[in-house]
Amino acid sequence: MPDNTRQPPATTDATRVAADTLFQKVVEIVDCAQVRVARAVNTIMVQTYWEIGRQIVLVEQQGDQRAGYGEKVLAQLSERLTLRFGRGFSLPHLKRMRQFYQLYGAASGLVAPSSDNDTQQIGSALRSQFETSSQYNFRQELSWTHYRQLMSVTNTRARSFYEIEAATQGWSSRELERQIASHLYECLAASRDMDEVLALAHKGQELLTPQDVIKDPVVLEFLGLPERPHWRERDLEQAIIDHLQEFMLELGKGFCFIARQKRITLDGDHFFVDLVLYNRLLRCFVVIDLKLGKLTHRDIGQVQMYVNWFDRTQREPHEKPTIGIALCSRKNDAVVRMTLPEGDDRIVAARYEMVMPAPKQIEQAVLDGRRAAERRD
Repeated sequence: MPDNTRQPPATTDATRVAADTLFQKVVEIVDCAQVRVARAVNTIMVQTYWEIGRQIVLVEQQGDQRAGYGEKVLAQLSERLTLRFGRGFSLPHLKRMRQFYQLYGAASGLVAPSSDNDTQQIGSALRSQFETSSQYNFRQELSWTHYRQLMSVTNTRARSFYEIEAATQGWSSRELERQIASHLYECLAASRDMDEVLALAHKGQELLTPQDVIKDPVVLEFLGLPERPHWRERDLEQAIIDHLQEFMLELGKGFCFIARQKRITLDGDHFFVDLVLYNRLLRCFVVIDLKLGKLTHRDIGQVQMYVNWFDRTQREPHEKPTIGIALCSRKNDAVVRMTLPEGDDRIVAARYEMVMPAPKQIEQAVLDGRRAAERRD
């Protein structure tokens, strides 16, 4: 008897390709939606905490000025909100909301109401503000955790700089915390004049010259290398490769990995460049030579040779000249200046630190940077 059982249609290659294509498109749509939802939630949370802080400041400004008045009001508010909404309204948290408004109130362009009639209109005003988020200057890329980290920065210009960089570079709150702890702003501002420092605060870091590529010192505490008397350069190199993402974030903006131990052959002699990166913002190769000890004039000459080789054999006409970085544990700035041709800024000598620098070290680095900038002028 003939088999009349209906068989499922055979899966053709075209069907499989169509299904795969559709799957990828739907995944992209869902991923994009999840990112947008997360950002919307973060934005509303930041706006909510700013508004709570505004109301706390308003009550304190209009209330009894006797000592302890504000603390008593906040303590009662914390108890009642915790009973109503549960966790998230502890006394320290409410104080942070108050501080948040005090730091960002003027920047938002919104003024706290000054009369009872204004206060009665808070509900409708809040709805309008949440529906029109453009009234706020808060960055949608940043969460409340980011802003908590930013509030720890007392220098207004530095805080503005970190806010811009965290938003534009997509820093996680942990990365933001690390950059604040490593004093990125202070390191970048050390060798700049006042106009350039103001530009840092208003625009963030801009890469215009080779000197803008790297900060000094480069902090490599994320490598987790324990102290021991005899390190080899390849140990440091391998640790950097193992933490390549963190290393490129520490260097700054726009870096892409190209190669490690890039071989250069000159008339039968072989040389190896430790790391080769590319900076898409400056549109140039960046070669890095790692040195464990004190930088010598021979080391600088070797980096100069690497830079010349890349410029003469690898660089395309539309690309800018190669930058060379000698990354060492110790350096003598006078030796660097006398070894390099006057006016040649393509070679950058920078120190690395295996631990977060102490505040006094940062202060000294800033002073040294100022003096170096004055000597260049």
